[in-house]
Amino acid sequence: MTPMPDTLATTVSHSLDIKHSRFIAHASPIDAPGDALAFLQQVAVADATHNCWAYRHGNEYRSSDDGEPAGTAGRPILAAIDGQGFDRVMVVVIRWYGGIKLGAGGLVRAYGGTAAECLRTAPRLPLVALAELTVKAGFEDLGALHAALALHLADKLDEAFTASGVELQVRLPADQVDPLKIRLRDATRDRIRVHARTEPGFAHD
Repeated sequence: MTPMPDTLATTVSHSLDIKHSRFIAHASPIDAPGDALAFLQQVAVADATHNCWAYRHGNEYRSSDDGEPAGTAGRPILAAIDGQGFDRVMVVVIRWYGGIKLGAGGLVRAYGGTAAECLRTAPRLPLVALAELTVKAGFEDLGALHAALALHLADKLDEAFTASGVELQVRLPADQVDPLKIRLRDATRDRIRVHARTEPGFAHD
């Protein structure tokens, strides 16, 4: 089973000097892809030689070489994010050129290495897979339902009463879905209906 990725617990930075060029990596957790570009605007330095970056948010990712030769900056930064087992993270590596060319291989090592070292020492925050469910229950089973939801760490998103009972929309850790179904089945003689709403997402632990 593939281990769950982590995100960053906080924004972190790391600097490196390579052949008179100065590299500074800034890394931040992001809750949405739009947060990545907002972070870029926050930390980018207008008079730096390059502001290269990459982010991953689940299956969405982007990177930029910002004027460096294609594939020598953004992709190595993204590879560092993936290699360190992170998700929902944006990394910006700023370079001030020091007068000595590093070559394509040197740039890949410089950008990827600065990003990787920044992330390697950073405090991690585990991500938890989430699932959303629709739960339908009669009035006679509300007590058992609410007790089970609390026990399995479910958050109520929406609630609608009907003539026969209640329909709830809930979110809970994905690994709690099957135990919840079993508990509800056993507590109510299988009277409560449970349906998955969406594919699991992620949240901070």
